[in-house]
Amino acid sequence: MQLTFPLVKTLLSAILLSLPLLNAQADGHGFIPADFQPPTLVETGDFIVKPLGPELMEIDYVAYMSSIEHLQKTFTRSTSWPHEGLDMDDALLDMQTEERRFNQRESFAYAVLTPDGKTELGCVYVYPSKKAGFDAVIRLWVTQEQYDLGFDATLYGWTQSWIEAAWPFETPAYPGRAISWSNWESVPEAG
Repeated sequence: MQLTFPLVKTLLSAILLSLPLLNAQADGHGFIPADFQPPTLVETGDFIVKPLGPELMEIDYVAYMSSIEHLQKTFTRSTSWPHEGLDMDDALLDMQTEERRFNQRESFAYAVLTPDGKTELGCVYVYPSKKAGFDAVIRLWVTQEQYDLGFDATLYGWTQSWIEAAWPFETPAYPGRAISWSNWESVPEAG
């Protein structure tokens, strides 16, 4: 059997999905309480929020590929994601990884969709913090189009309220927003 690049990616994905939990945070200890149930659907009058997974692969791909330069400047300080060379195999692997992390309680990635669920406006991510003094890292992005329409500020304000009301965190960090990227990078690693 000849191994092609898409086949290798599929095999790697299957291996990653079958790996056991590797650390204590992965089972909820130290990140979220074992009895905490992460939200799986939030409906507002203007958008819905639901976990990323393979069923959202195509609309997620369309959203981030429409805004590559914008996301590289606002969501991250890196050009590693998104970039022009990403294809649907990359998108599937990403969605499978996000779904696995959600199911294993390692991190929580959400699509922010139009009320009909047909268009992705952006995403919200809830990660454990590796930095001292913070128990979670919250990151979010919106497409260039939504940013130009002012939705970034709306989603950021909504996300702050949602995290405060629906999640068990005492000191969430919002790098690149409530704390500048340079200040975030200077925060020491947790001991």
